[in-house]
Amino acid sequence: MKTGLKSAVVGLALMAGPVGAQTFYWVSHGSPADPVWTYYLEGAKLWAEDTGVDLNTSFHSGDVASHQEAIRAAIASGAAGIVTSSPDPGSLVGVAAEANAAGIPIINFNTPDPTASFDAYVGGDLEFYGRSWAQYLVDNGLVEAGDFVWMPVEVPGATYGVEEERGIASVFEPLGITWEVTDATLDQAEIISRMSDYLLANRSDIDAIIGLGDLVTGSIKRVFDQVGVAPGEIPVVGWGNSLDTTGEVLEGYVNAAQWADPLATSYMALSIAAMAASGIPPGFNVTTGALYEKDTAQVYDDILSGN
Repeated sequence: MKTGLKSAVVGLALMAGPVGAQTFYWVSHGSPADPVWTYYLEGAKLWAEDTGVDLNTSFHSGDVASHQEAIRAAIASGAAGIVTSSPDPGSLVGVAAEANAAGIPIINFNTPDPTASFDAYVGGDLEFYGRSWAQYLVDNGLVEAGDFVWMPVEVPGATYGVEEERGIASVFEPLGITWEVTDATLDQAEIISRMSDYLLANRSDIDAIIGLGDLVTGSIKRVFDQVGVAPGEIPVVGWGNSLDTTGEVLEGYVNAAQWADPLATSYMALSIAAMAASGIPPGFNVTTGALYEKDTAQVYDDILSGN
């Protein structure tokens, strides 16, 4: 099944050859310092190598104005197609409409925003992911009514955390489980410092942790080791698109983590953009992702290691 999917995607990308003289744009709200985004970028670069198509890439570290300007610059340049993540809910409604008016395919990836007129979405269902994390904790008896769950996130108010918290709330609110979302920032050293401080101050109150982003979930081992929390002492679920987190799952620091297929997400989003540029409207979205535990974590560790 996986082999067939890979062949289909590669075939779709290679059919994009006739647009090789044109330029496609890959625009991310992520940070170039975020190791997970290097995998998304790697998928985009591999697509460009396989197709021979010119590709411009850019990171905007959550800066909405900069992100919007990058898309407008792509439109002004006559881009063949644009693939973009969404920095904040509703933030790309205007620029998506401008791409539509210019007849340029614009594909949303990684962070969905149904309020914008994108031609297609490739990536996970963030609200579903949040609901799945909360349900995992409940179904496995790791939290119950009256418990408190800590949810660190890199960028409070950003699309990914907002959608994930909405899904979590749908499970926790009816059960009387409370939570708090805290700002961890996008700086790795600051994340570890802030998470360690919060855990030290609130350790006795925390019944479980949900990492709303890859950087925070990937910091659990370092934070636990620094504070003196043993693996498995506090249940943890969240994102899992980094070697840090696959290792944490294998070592028992994280119970379950969400894989989002970062390389495939970029590759497929660009393939769909190329297809649309060739006159074939997508008319569909592509959903990616899987929740993994210790028994399958090695599969994702191998992918991220290039094995």
